[in-house]
Amino acid sequence: MGTNSGEGREARADSGSLGHGDPSEASRRGKSGHFTHLDSSGAARMVDVAEKPITARTAEASGRVLVSEQVVSLLRGAGVPKGDALAVARIAGIQGAKRTSDLIPLCHPIGIASVSIDLDVVDGAVEIRARVKTADRTGVEMEALTAVTIAGLTLIDMVKAVDPAAILSDVRVESKSGGLSGDWTR
Repeated sequence: MGTNSGEGREARADSGSLGHGDPSEASRRGKSGHFTHLDSSGAARMVDVAEKPITARTAEASGRVLVSEQVVSLLRGAGVPKGDALAVARIAGIQGAKRTSDLIPLCHPIGIASVSIDLDVVDGAVEIRARVKTADRTGVEMEALTAVTIAGLTLIDMVKAVDPAAILSDVRVESKSGGLSGDWTR
C-alpha cells in the first residue's frame, strides 16, 4: 500500500516472472520480440498475413471445470437435470472454434479443417482438451482456446443448478505446429 502501482509493475517485470512460468518478457511475446497486433505507434491492428504461405497448422489447448462430487457422480451416472451435459459442451466448443473471429476482434477468419474436443470426467473436475486443424496463413491457437473456453462455459451452464460454484480454470495452449514460427509445446 505504500508503493505506487507503477513501482509494482516495474518490480514484477524486473523479476522476469509474468505469472505464467515463462522466464522473460521476450518469450511471452514470441520470437519477434514485439506485440504483432500493435503498429509502431502502439495502435491496435490486424496482422497482415497476405504474403504468408498457406500451410497445415494445428493447435491443442486444455482447461478444466472444477465441479462438486455431486456433479461428477451425475456426469458418470444418469446425467444432470438439463440432459447430456458433455455432448452439449462438446458441440458448443466446436461452434466456438468456428466463431472465434467473431468473438476476438483481431483474429482472422480462417477455414477450419477439423475440431475435436475431449471431455474427461475426473475426481473434482471435467478436463477439456481441444485440437483444431487448418490449412491457412495463420495459426489456430485462438480457435483451440476458444473451443475449450466455450465448452467449459457451456458445461458450467449445464451443471449450475446442481453446482453454482463450478469454476473454469487453467485454460491454456498446450502445443502448436505449422507456419513460419514452427512447432511449440508447453
